[in-house]
Amino acid sequence: MSTNRTAPPSTFQAGYGTPAAPVAAQGKAAGPVLVAATIAMGLMAGLFFAFDVSVMPGLAKGDDRTYVTAMQNINKAIENGLFGLVFVGAFVATGVAAYLQYKAGRRTAAFWAAAATVLYVAALMVTMGVNIPLNNQLAAAGDPAHITDFHGVREKFEGTWVATNMLRTLLCTAGLAALTRALFLHGRGSR
Repeated sequence: MSTNRTAPPSTFQAGYGTPAAPVAAQGKAAGPVLVAATIAMGLMAGLFFAFDVSVMPGLAKGDDRTYVTAMQNINKAIENGLFGLVFVGAFVATGVAAYLQYKAGRRTAAFWAAAATVLYVAALMVTMGVNIPLNNQLAAAGDPAHITDFHGVREKFEGTWVATNMLRTLLCTAGLAALTRALFLHGRGSR
């Protein structure tokens, strides 16, 4: 009795008896999720970059009261749903993109997406470890109408916050470059 070693295409994975459709769906989702991750990472890199090249240099030219008041207002204004969606979405989408690329057999694209995830996690660690505590410290200074030492409040905040924001910009920009490479490889169908 001879056995045919080339079976016709099936909707089932060989030997597992499970539908292949979820695997195909993951493969189809890999591209759009990678695009979403790239957009979210680009938005975060752009936000941090805008602070580096315009917001912070502009505020640096003002007096201490203006600086403290403006940064308190900016820190309150940025706590909104859209920012939260992009801030968290960049992490989630990038991690999911790496996973989907890997599951689709695109190991090189998965590597670059995973590298972007690591870079973004580093940016999150800087944010959580330095920038947010500084923002909280600035908020704890209280209502500007009651602050008596604007210069002292600014001095404890400005230098470190600006330097770590530049680091976040570099990390997110490197993450964006890694995702761009992953997109290129995905588009070529590289394994």
